[in-house]
Amino acid sequence: MKTTERLHGKVAVVTGASMGLGEAIAQLLAQEGATVVMTSRDDDRVQAAQRRIGLPERTFATTCDVRDAGEVHRLAHAVVGRFGCIDIWVNNAGYGLRDTVSAMNIEQGRDLFETNFFGAVHGMQAAAAAMQVQRNGIIVNISSVAGHIPLPNGAAYSASKFAMNAIGKAMRMELSGSGIHVLTVCPGYVDTAFGKNRIRGNDPVELRENQSGVTAEEVASATLHGILRRKREVVVPAHYHLFIKAYQLLPGLMERVLIGMARKARLRAEARKVAP
Repeated sequence: MKTTERLHGKVAVVTGASMGLGEAIAQLLAQEGATVVMTSRDDDRVQAAQRRIGLPERTFATTCDVRDAGEVHRLAHAVVGRFGCIDIWVNNAGYGLRDTVSAMNIEQGRDLFETNFFGAVHGMQAAAAAMQVQRNGIIVNISSVAGHIPLPNGAAYSASKFAMNAIGKAMRMELSGSGIHVLTVCPGYVDTAFGKNRIRGNDPVELRENQSGVTAEEVASATLHGILRRKREVVVPAHYHLFIKAYQLLPGLMERVLIGMARKARLRAEARKVAP
């Protein structure tokens, strides 16, 4: 497999790397020459992902629960102890929740934030501590277009990504001049098992069905581009910038579109309930 080796000698950590987007990012970083530490809560799945990547000399699989700050910091210390540094840290671990705000179980909402938001904060802090010693590195937060445009029936997930966007961009400013950069990656809908693995809440209406979107490989490529160019933010596909800008400038129009989608989703769900 021919690669450009643009990350030769770099050390990267990717959380949530056992499948989907995390696996695709880990694979591309390894193909580009980096040593990649892949993490997941599920040891069997992350080991399987490492085997699928097929670069055993460059990839290392281990378990880490990002909800546990101690585990994340121990992981960072172990990576530095073995490889000498951490050049790239990718906060990718996360999941979705289908529910309305009115019906949502608060504990399910808290659990989602523990992984999606606080898990990323744990990674940011652990990575920054290591990178401040070497005065160089890049922290990558895998967020979502839903972190710019709130989604009905997916409000908790959107809220976690809005929070990730804000804290990552604030940290980037706080670290100005330190040699440490923070990149926020905002994909639209990605063709992975993410949607199927979302938690079904008390009112789990699907906003859109049979969606098609970008591939995990396309998002991984955009992430690599953002790393190499030290971008502030990457939106993929690029034309989703238009939707984000439209929501900023014409929120009423965008909300009417989303309300219409939510109503159609509700009608579909009700029709299925009464179907013989």
